[in-house]
Amino acid sequence: MGIVVTVAVLAVLSFIGWLIYRAVKGRQVKAHHITYGIAVVTGIFTYAFFLSMDIPQLIKVLVSILLGMALIVVAAYLQRRRQPDKS
Repeated sequence: MGIVVTVAVLAVLSFIGWLIYRAVKGRQVKAHHITYGIAVVTGIFTYAFFLSMDIPQLIKVLVSILLGMALIVVAAYLQRRRQPDKS
């Protein structure tokens, strides 16, 4: 479990470093960059918590795959629904 938490913390630190790097270089940091980064970091911490639970490894892997598929479908549905019509 220690390795998973370490990876999660390093992901947070690298995201913060990336934001600082963009700010120092004078590049614009858009809202979707922040939202995407927060979603990735949240996903990593959720995955770390999920893997630390006391259930068999095979079930963890299968559930994480199914959860990832479900989240991709939901994200695609929401993105398609929010796009303006291009007529």
